[in-house]
Amino acid sequence: MKKLFIYILICALGCSGCSINYSLSGASISPDVKTFSVAYIANHAANKQATLSDVFTEGLKDKFRSTAGLSLVSSNGDLQFSGNIVDYSTSYEGVTASQLAAQTRLTISVQIKFVNKTDEKQNYDKRFSAYRDFDATESLSNVEDVLIKELSEEIIESIFMESVANW
Repeated sequence: MKKLFIYILICALGCSGCSINYSLSGASISPDVKTFSVAYIANHAANKQATLSDVFTEGLKDKFRSTAGLSLVSSNGDLQFSGNIVDYSTSYEGVTASQLAAQTRLTISVQIKFVNKTDEKQNYDKRFSAYRDFDATESLSNVEDVLIKELSEEIIESIFMESVANW
């Protein structure tokens, strides 16, 4: 019993100086980080899509507001995001027996610069991409809204994990 008490005491003293934040989202955010800012994510892709910049800018804000519990500020947050949409394109994938494309692939890529004012080692300037294939007989306009939603959510999740999941 005495050994157990000493073991528990040593463990408690050894861990008392440690501070690690865990969450169900996978985020590990320093207690010093209170705010974040997101600059407008402009669309610099060769093919423009009217709502894409807004989808990414607002989606990134919503992700950090709801999942990280940080306060959004207009600029100079403890965590800062800026960037551009650099690719919004379709390509044909696979060929059928009649020499027609079987699938069409929609690809979206975003270049994001991340600045962590409390830990500069975590800063990055990185490209994030995602794609979805759809039946080549479908027109892009029929599936575009759903695909943009799926792809933007996937990319935003990747940005979130790269920024605050320091495993």
